[in-house]
Amino acid sequence: MHNKRVIFLLILCLATLFFAIREIKEISDQRAEFEHHNSLVIEANDCLASGDWICAEKGIRALLEETPDDANLQLHLAGILFEQERYEECIRYVDSLQNDGADFKVLKEKSQTIMREMRELKLESSDHFRLEFEGTPALNDILEALSVLEVAYDSLSRLFDFRPANKMGLVLYQSSEYQGVGPRPDWVGAVFDGKLRVPVNVMQYREVYRPMLFHELTHAFVRAMTRAKVPLWLNEGIAQVVDASRNDKPRPEGPVPDLEMLTQPFVNQENSAVATRLYWYSQRMVEALLYRDGVSRGDERAVESVRKLRACIQDLYTLGTDGALKKHYGLTAAQLLDQVR
Repeated sequence: MHNKRVIFLLILCLATLFFAIREIKEISDQRAEFEHHNSLVIEANDCLASGDWICAEKGIRALLEETPDDANLQLHLAGILFEQERYEECIRYVDSLQNDGADFKVLKEKSQTIMREMRELKLESSDHFRLEFEGTPALNDILEALSVLEVAYDSLSRLFDFRPANKMGLVLYQSSEYQGVGPRPDWVGAVFDGKLRVPVNVMQYREVYRPMLFHELTHAFVRAMTRAKVPLWLNEGIAQVVDASRNDKPRPEGPVPDLEMLTQPFVNQENSAVATRLYWYSQRMVEALLYRDGVSRGDERAVESVRKLRACIQDLYTLGTDGALKKHYGLTAAQLLDQVR
């Protein structure tokens, strides 16, 4: 009798243990599934924010396998196809969804419009840029912009020893309303807000558009290098060093901007004098990073300095601004600003 009771208790314990292990495994599997889903969402959002369409497509398609009827994910995928210049595929995908939402219609219509404009202008697809137009820019202006940008693209690829994986969006516009989202001060010309937005009227002025295109394309390269939000002083400083239009400008009058001002979008400044100071100090801060230890403009060691700066930019995502600066240069942004005051 005693043995039977012991055996019964043993079986009960084993059964309890079995169910406990199964429940723990189910909880563990659910947690792993949630963590996997969450990592996919984070990865896809980061890729979308940085304009890495190849990476974004992979993440969005993986999420659609989990929830194939999610209209938001479907819209993202249609947009990704559009941004990759896969217009016919975008149209077919939108048609297959049978979704009459306004955003889907816009992507389909824009795809059709761009395809028609490219045919009418007899333009071949660019190797590195996806074109959009506002109005009817002259073919010569379009070809000139592409020619300069292709030269700039090759120059920046060699300078940074980096070649972006995705095509870059280029919008040639005629009206100020097409500059992008949000109002712009009068002093703003071309802008980069995820796409290169260039006023076609400047193509008549070579001394204006060449540094302008080099400047904005540099922003596009910086964005392609990291998923981090690059502080404005660093982003604008690099672009100015590349376009070389403000080299050797005297220190502007007025108070030294603080680090917060140098980190916020410069286009928020209605006062051009304030903007001038922000640009000047940004360039000096970046030059202080590039031209250290006796390195100067034109020095063959300057190329290595640029690539060191590229590595710093790429580390922003994991280390943050001060962490990346300390790793590569041994100082913080505030200490760098103190050096150029």
